[in-house]
Parts: sequence; C-alpha cells; structure tokens
Amino acid sequence: MAKNIQSLERAAAMLRLLAGGERRLGLSDIASSLGLAKGTAHGILRTLQLEGFVEQDAASGRYQLGAELLRLGNSYLDVHELRARALVWTDDLARSSGESVHLGVLHQHGVLIVHHVFRPDDSRQVLEVGAMQPLHSTALGKVLSAYDPVAHSEVMEAERRSFTGRTVTEADAFESMLDLIRAQGWAADAEETWEGVAAVAAPVHDRRRMPVGAVAVTGAVERVAPGGMLRPELIAAVRDCARAVSRDLGAGRF
Repeated sequence: MAKNIQSLERAAAMLRLLAGGERRLGLSDIASSLGLAKGTAHGILRTLQLEGFVEQDAASGRYQLGAELLRLGNSYLDVHELRARALVWTDDLARSSGESVHLGVLHQHGVLIVHHVFRPDDSRQVLEVGAMQPLHSTALGKVLSAYDPVAHSEVMEAERRSFTGRTVTEADAFESMLDLIRAQGWAADAEETWEGVAAVAAPVHDRRRMPVGAVAVTGAVERVAPGGMLRPELIAAVRDCARAVSRDLGAGRF
C-alpha cells in the first residue's frame, strides 16, 4: 500500500482549518491547532500562498483561503445545478414575500442573475436572467463580497462607483459593512443602486460550505423597508430560503 505524503496531508489539514474556523487565522493559531512547529507551518503556508490557495492579510499577517481555491471550488458546482436546486425554494419565497426573487453568482467582477422569479401579481415585469449587477452596491453583491474571497478581492480592487447618495464607496466603510454582513448573515440594499428599490440577500453554500451564490428579495423600498426599516419577516424568509438551497446542495445545517 502506498504511503501517504505527509506534507500534502498537512496542507490539506491547513485548508480545512481555514475553511471551518475563523475567517482569518494567525501563524501561531494554525501551528498550535495542527500540532506543528511554526517553521513547518510557515513553509506550508508559504507554498499554498504562492499557488494562490491561501492569502495573507497585509495589515494583520493572518491567513485565509485564497482565490485560486475558491475558483476550483466554484467549478465543482455547475450553475445549472444551483438553479435547479433553488427553483422550488425561490418560487416559495416569491409567493410568501409578494416580491421578486433573484439568484445570483459571481461573474466577471459582478453578479450574474441566473434565476429570476417574478413578483406574484399582475404587474408588467422584465425577466432579468443574464443581467449583471454591481458587487459593491447591491444586496446580492455585498453578500458575495462578504463571503467569497474572490469577490472580496475583486470589489476592493475595483472602482466603487456611487449610484445614489446612499452608495458606500470608501474602502474602510465598505470593509466595516462587510464585517457586519458576515456577523448577521445577510445584506441589504436600500436605494444604494436604484432609487426607490430595496433588497435583502443571503448566501448560498455548497457541500463543502463554500459560497456559490446568493438569493435576494427585491421590491419597492416602501414595501421592503417601510419607514426606512427592513421588514424582519423578509430577512428571516430570505435566510431560510438560502439555508434550504444550501442544504439541498449538501451543506448541512448552518
């Protein structure tokens, strides 16, 4: 029987640790958790970093999963599978919320709408499948930027255009907003992209708990956020829908 390669086992354990723990971990934390000498851990991290599987935050020195790993992960899940798994749940969400529902994925520095359920009334609506939305100002985009390191890198490196007076564009303020989104598990857009339009979104994860998309309820601001306050039942419904799709993709309970 062939012997296992110890360095590969340690690298795999490191990636699992970064995927399952805090968003960023320091060298001492990683070495201690895996029972490795700091020098050994640093050498493995350096190799993973050179390959793009791990990234190091310049300010704190802490490590997180890298863009290349997420690209490989995203290729594991076909967009068609994501859409197929979401069909029933997004239909239910549109029916219960009375608003439009969008399913989006990261694509070419923006959010690609891969599924759109119309608002369940008789109003005239335009199918938005194939449309692109900004990462920095929409609820879908902010959720992806908060949970997906690839989206995070792209949105921080890009010019964040101001669409309305409510659009958050300054780097520190935007990063703080992403921290809040990660803490609460959802994102909102209240007239930050389009006047009169508000949305609430939550992340969808796959069986390895990698972020693979986001689901959002979108509607007139007076219905979604009456008096400037998001309707709590909408937030709960969007999060429940995202969790249900994630479970169908094998992510288990969050």
